[in-house]
Amino acid sequence: MAKSSRLHAGRTVPSWVPAVLWVVYFLLLLYLFFASIELLSLAFKMAGRGFAERLIAMVSDPLAGLLLGFVATAIIQSSSTTTTIVVGLVASGALSIELAVPVIMGANIGTTTTNTLVSMGHITRPSEFQRAFAASTVHDFFNVLAALVILPVEILFSPVRRTAIFLQGVFEDAGGMNLASPLKVVVQPLADFVGGLLPHTIPLAVLALLLLLFALRQMMKVMKGAVLSRLERLFDRVLFRNDAASFTLGMVATASVQSSSATTSLVIPLAGTGVLSLRQIYPYTLGANLGTTITAILASFSTGSPAAVTVALAHLAFNIMGIAIFYPLGAAPIWLATKAGKLASRSKKTSAVAVLVYVAVILLPLLYIFRR
Repeated sequence: MAKSSRLHAGRTVPSWVPAVLWVVYFLLLLYLFFASIELLSLAFKMAGRGFAERLIAMVSDPLAGLLLGFVATAIIQSSSTTTTIVVGLVASGALSIELAVPVIMGANIGTTTTNTLVSMGHITRPSEFQRAFAASTVHDFFNVLAALVILPVEILFSPVRRTAIFLQGVFEDAGGMNLASPLKVVVQPLADFVGGLLPHTIPLAVLALLLLLFALRQMMKVMKGAVLSRLERLFDRVLFRNDAASFTLGMVATASVQSSSATTSLVIPLAGTGVLSLRQIYPYTLGANLGTTITAILASFSTGSPAAVTVALAHLAFNIMGIAIFYPLGAAPIWLATKAGKLASRSKKTSAVAVLVYVAVILLPLLYIFRR
């Protein structure tokens, strides 16, 4: 029998061909992964964008603003969309700057739900699920802790609003800026095509989740082979070699594609397979938090409204303050995420409880808001 490495004509296949084919296959899976996230976002927006706008318009106090920002973003799966809605409401005078700032804080928390959905792809493998769930929730814990510390101070002394007003004065003459997301340029045509074929929320969301899980599973199979050891060297020695490199990568990647959900979700499988540690991922998520503010800032510049620019810059100011506090105190969110991962992966029962608790965390704020 002829060896598999030979063609029928008797010529050998170059040794680099299999590697190239694996790379092409991985890139196709990566495209499918990003496209499925975009489809999921599109499905939620079909059902929730108008609802999110109505929710945010209901803001009457800082706590309600925080909860509404969280819920609205969890529904539409995009903090950029939420902050853009807030910018528009402030520009029209429907929402004050004072109440817009807590909404932005809540949006920071809500955007992390996509990470947790991705971590569910590892739920059948306890050790992987433990690492993936911890990596997904460290972002949550950072944002929650930052909001818990900064919101009371903001209510009393308004440091975020004051910083944003100062920055607005610096950028006062900026206007009409716009920047297309290269990620959306690539995946949007497929998302729009599929959305046209399935113009209903539930079927589209189910299809998006199935595609997400398929892409995730296949990516794991590719990375668990010889590719995994090469990736480990690449990440350890280059991309995530230290906190500064991790932070810069998260910030630049997110600012470039204008989607923190995509860039932070991408590292969850790497955490699940053990390529990246939770300690390496933490500064990356902080950088992603900073990078995601660019969308709202650009949107606010195009409105020509000083108030809208101030709100967008408040998003930036809040993240800078949160990083200034919880990068030195990073042991706290990392410890909480590690404990959450261990609890969630202890058994099938605790995994199910973790999922239910996560859903309840989204629904309970709605009960608080509508009972008022």
